[in-house]
Amino acid sequence: MKARFLRFAGVRSRARRASTVGLFLTMFATAASAQQGTPEQRRACTPDVYRLCAGEIPNVRAITACLRRNRSSLSEACRTVFDQAGG
Repeated sequence: MKARFLRFAGVRSRARRASTVGLFLTMFATAASAQQGTPEQRRACTPDVYRLCAGEIPNVRAITACLRRNRSSLSEACRTVFDQAGG
């Protein structure tokens, strides 16, 4: 029973993390130069958030700052999103 609970807790934690990243990307896209981010733009940065800034989740401002600090390590797709947003 305990192992089953721990597995369920892990699933909830991953779901919460994924929803936080989605929220971050939505907020980032909305705030970026008053333009709405497309789903493609949000998808472009999700892997970079997990790879470079997972420790900052769920702090949206910290994730944005982390991505900016790690601009040289961003994937080409995510860097393009930042360039379009003026970030």
